[in-house]
Amino acid sequence: MDDPAIEIRVLTGHADFHATVEVQKQVWGFSETDCVAPRLCAVAEEIGGLVLGAFLGEQMIGFSLTFPGAKDGGRPYWHSHMTGVLPEYQNRRIGRRMKLLQRQQAVRAGIDLIEWTFDPLEIRNAYFNIERLGVIVRHFLPNQYGITSSRLHGGLPTDRLVAEWHVTSERVERTIGGPPLESPAIEATIEIPLEIAELRETEVEKAREIQTRVREEFQQHLAEELTVLGYQASSTAGIYQLAKL
Repeated sequence: MDDPAIEIRVLTGHADFHATVEVQKQVWGFSETDCVAPRLCAVAEEIGGLVLGAFLGEQMIGFSLTFPGAKDGGRPYWHSHMTGVLPEYQNRRIGRRMKLLQRQQAVRAGIDLIEWTFDPLEIRNAYFNIERLGVIVRHFLPNQYGITSSRLHGGLPTDRLVAEWHVTSERVERTIGGPPLESPAIEATIEIPLEIAELRETEVEKAREIQTRVREEFQQHLAEELTVLGYQASSTAGIYQLAKL
């Protein structure tokens, strides 16, 4: 159940925007250089984006930053740049509550698509995005942000998948509220070994080999016009499931 002591709300003030910096440092291990500056939160609010915060009392324990954008032809959408929760408060449905409020605000603003990027090697994030929120994946971005100071990245290239969250679609409605739609027949899978997080810290070259293999498989299958529609876990790996959309 959701913890009623934790409040999720839209951020609008400079004090809250400055508090996001400490959250970024604790969640991602960023240096000051890699943190998103508070003034960019103010810009996002001003130009039609969204900044959300999760609070326990007066303490900010999570936040989400979203910018507005336009697709080819001028179709408006939102790009969700960051969403994170302090480590000691993770696995308490706080991230999901922030995403659901983000979706609610998007629908209210007439936005039907929210996109964000995520690391294909991050097994927990992949499951959450695909199986809990109902995103699909059709695009892969090699080394999207360059090499960063985050401990989570392990000094490896920042390869990213693009999550497409079609917030008013039947797929999303039923993933959130159930029962989910039946997926098409799976045509390809991509496996991520469960020990990848440990390998990033202890055997970087082996982690790099896995990342290279995963990159090549995604580029091949997405070029074949397959779409990531499912994600399952075995005793040894997280498994992306791809099919024709």
